[in-house]
Amino acid sequence: MPADTAASFTEPTDGRALWASRALSILRIVAAFLFIAHGTQKLWGVPGDRTPIDDLFTQRGLAGILEAGGGLLLCLGFQTRVVAFLLSGQMAVAYFQSHAPRGFWPLLNGGELAALYAFLFLYLSIAGGGAWSVDAWRQRGRRPT
Repeated sequence: MPADTAASFTEPTDGRALWASRALSILRIVAAFLFIAHGTQKLWGVPGDRTPIDDLFTQRGLAGILEAGGGLLLCLGFQTRVVAFLLSGQMAVAYFQSHAPRGFWPLLNGGELAALYAFLFLYLSIAGGGAWSVDAWRQRGRRPT
């Protein structure tokens, strides 16, 4: 594994890079925690009082599974880049299928959260999970000598 790839998983030693990596982890954890709620609401109706879906084999069912399951994996920082890339695609589909037909401006078509999640997850697919992630923990034991 190239040194630059290994470095992206390990905790940096200088102060600024160390806190940047930790802040990235905090951003990932908070975003994933909020995202999980969208999935649990679709699957089980919680939080809130929405009626849960009847059929998991629909687009809405798949969205609930991706949001709850993918959100949990993202919260843990497990396979962050792959999961974040999939969730970014899911949010792009959600935006263009459900929101964009209602108008150009995300604020007016109700799609600002879908657009924000799409770009946030795209960023995480490039940046990784940060210092506080399962990915980083697993990589620490595999440092090149």
